[in-house]
Amino acid sequence: MESPRARRGRRARPSRTRPLLGTALAVVAVVGFTAAGTVYVKAQAHSGTAPVSSRASASSSATADGRESVEPVAEPTVDHDALLGAAMESLSVEDGAAVSVAVLDVDSGESAVYGDGAFDTASIVKVDILAALLLRAQDEDRRLTAAEKAYATKMIENSDNASASALWDVIGRADGLDAANKRFGLTGTEGGDGALWGLTRTTAADQLTLLGQVFGEDSKLTAASRSYLRNLMGRIEADQQWGVSAAADGTAWALKNGWLPRSTTGLWDVNSIGRVTVGGRTFLVAVLSDGNSTQAKGISLVEAAARAAVAVFTGDGDGASASASPSAAAPATS
Repeated sequence: MESPRARRGRRARPSRTRPLLGTALAVVAVVGFTAAGTVYVKAQAHSGTAPVSSRASASSSATADGRESVEPVAEPTVDHDALLGAAMESLSVEDGAAVSVAVLDVDSGESAVYGDGAFDTASIVKVDILAALLLRAQDEDRRLTAAEKAYATKMIENSDNASASALWDVIGRADGLDAANKRFGLTGTEGGDGALWGLTRTTAADQLTLLGQVFGEDSKLTAASRSYLRNLMGRIEADQQWGVSAAADGTAWALKNGWLPRSTTGLWDVNSIGRVTVGGRTFLVAVLSDGNSTQAKGISLVEAAARAAVAVFTGDGDGASASASPSAAAPATS
């Protein structure tokens, strides 16, 4: 059953605001998106090349007395947000569905975001729950208990809901999650009411910030905590190895997916977050979607969006248009 807060936020759509990605990530311009494919921020193209912006560099010239002077010269830089917006416009999105994606090129530190609306997390919140638990254990100067480790393994690797509910209670439910997220630098995420952890609301930009806490060095989590969570995300059971992994080279990924049919509409929330490696380069990717008529269509949309996001940085023009289909049927709800 949906809580009143979940219903109020249910159909949030991308706006013209510009969220921050957090302490470890660059600030980026946000490109809004609707099911009709509207892009709210566009860059100017110069001489038929990719969208660019300008930054100042210097060139020298001679003055009348023979001395050199330095004059600023505009140096083009790639506008990754505009490129991502253009790539996302080419995707096939069902009427009434919405999608948002955020990506960070770890090697360069460059990032891009498409859409800033809030979405239900479904089971991707399980990464956040475990991160909050690990932070709590650090504060208490202790290791996870045997029971907590057993719950954590089943919650991440198998997306077990009962284990998530147990750890949701351990961290203090929404209040505990929200307190941890404030320390992690998340600004647009709100824990679900009561026991409804799957109806936590979040943005793609916030999920990218969370991934930075898990996979980055500038983190509130210790190296041991980060390694523990990363390892679990790299051992997802076979029928859940879809989503952002579609953009990776082979098995070079670590991820968590979420999928949830809404009882009031019958439409699907389908999300995927994680780290992928492509051509020796590492990317953090978060894709959120809702309003999908079927789970399979939601998975296809999320996978196409992940490929499009990575292709913005790798220059793979086929990344956005390739079709996607899950390799195995996923469980009905998580």
